[in-house]
Amino acid sequence: MNVAFCHESVLPQRGGCETYIADLARRLVADRHEVHLYACRRDQAALPASMHFHPIRRSRAPRFLQPWLFGRRCLRALAGQCHDVTIGFDKTWNLDILYPQAGLHSASAEHNILKHPGRIARGMARLIKALDLAHWSYTRLEHRQYLADRPTQIIVNSEMVRHHFASRLKISPDHIKVIHSAIDSARFPQHDRPRRRLEGRERWRLAPQDIVGLFVAKNYRLKGLSPLLHAVAALLQRPEMRSTPPAFRLLVCGNDHARPYEREATRLGITPHVRFVGRFPDIRTAFFSADFLVHPTFYDPCSLVVLEAMACDLPVITSRYNGASELMHPLQEGFVIDDPHDHAHLAWCLAQMLDSARRRACAQAARRTAAQWTFEHHYRQLLQAFQEVAQRKQVA
Repeated sequence: MNVAFCHESVLPQRGGCETYIADLARRLVADRHEVHLYACRRDQAALPASMHFHPIRRSRAPRFLQPWLFGRRCLRALAGQCHDVTIGFDKTWNLDILYPQAGLHSASAEHNILKHPGRIARGMARLIKALDLAHWSYTRLEHRQYLADRPTQIIVNSEMVRHHFASRLKISPDHIKVIHSAIDSARFPQHDRPRRRLEGRERWRLAPQDIVGLFVAKNYRLKGLSPLLHAVAALLQRPEMRSTPPAFRLLVCGNDHARPYEREATRLGITPHVRFVGRFPDIRTAFFSADFLVHPTFYDPCSLVVLEAMACDLPVITSRYNGASELMHPLQEGFVIDDPHDHAHLAWCLAQMLDSARRRACAQAARRTAAQWTFEHHYRQLLQAFQEVAQRKQVA
């Protein structure tokens, strides 16, 4: 097949969708498919050498106009090309397949408001959002993407996102295919664990006996870092913890701009228990240095960091606002919380992870789940969808 990807940038070291696109491109090339990339930026060294790159000029327009310009430039670049199937992963339209890795903008905007504690703060956030040009622009663009006359196959990465399409855009769930996200577990070889664990714990001043919870995100606020810091404070105040404080450490990484959260940790009196390590090029060291992942997000269509953690045999604490929780089984791989702002319940979940027997059982369950939902399984489902769309185009 001749496959074309459209995404503004593909820099896999940034994680998320950009890592996923690189993994998918490598797998398609390994199957001898011809892969093209239409993007403004890409990391050539991290992508298959045989991948065809079609540069799209970057725009210096205001943020609310940039997706419109990128989408139009993609369509102009695609004109006259003979791709079997074209796929957009974000704010593009008139392509054969739309696979919105970030979910619906309208749903994301509403969930972003949930990160504010309290009714007054959320009311103010809604008012500010209503006056935001980017919000209005992206909402209109969403209608252009999914409610236009041109038939497009919509693929989403969780049932949660399919529900958002049905409830917000009134698109029948029958017209939407769910293929959960997946990661290439070969990027996390188990033989690397001892070396990376030792290296990471020495770098971040973590003792061998420390029980380390890992928090990984670029958007600390949306992914629930503030509630998590409050939960750590609540954990240390639990009656069973006061007499013998646990050797617990929270490792926070992914963003170099953490000063507000460092100050918050100081106010809460938990600074000795938190390591802010910022962004670094190889996240595998953090995964193998940790004992479990805690990801109390307010919105994630299907978090790759959860899948990566389970591939590394890590138990997981996440929220019901994460589509990846659909791949978990209650009380097996870890815990799925209803409300990240419920500090007491989140603290209880952290306390369960301090028990070595429970942690070991959750790690074994995480390993089984990761083995069942592999990137190869995901790839086969996605390839079938590509082939069905290509066949329909050919008939038309």
